[in-house]
Amino acid sequence: MNNLSGIFLRKPYLAWYVKDLKNMSLESALEHVLNYGDWDDYLEAEKTLGINKVKIIFDKLKSKKRPNLRVKTINYFEKYYQKHA
Repeated sequence: MNNLSGIFLRKPYLAWYVKDLKNMSLESALEHVLNYGDWDDYLEAEKTLGINKVKIIFDKLKSKKRPNLRVKTINYFEKYYQKHA
């Protein structure tokens, strides 16, 4: 069970197609929060993991050959981390 599983236990629709929410990796969990969650979900993830760890995971997600994040999402969080991390 990852640190973000509390979000998915309360809001299972964030990862509606994942059968085993308890064994989801942190990368996958954060990707789902960024794609389908709202700002409060993101803030909970940031509070749980810490901004530096979230930024490291985000950098890993966006550096993939085909990232699963929208261009606007990547741009927003790049600017957010430049200012806050």
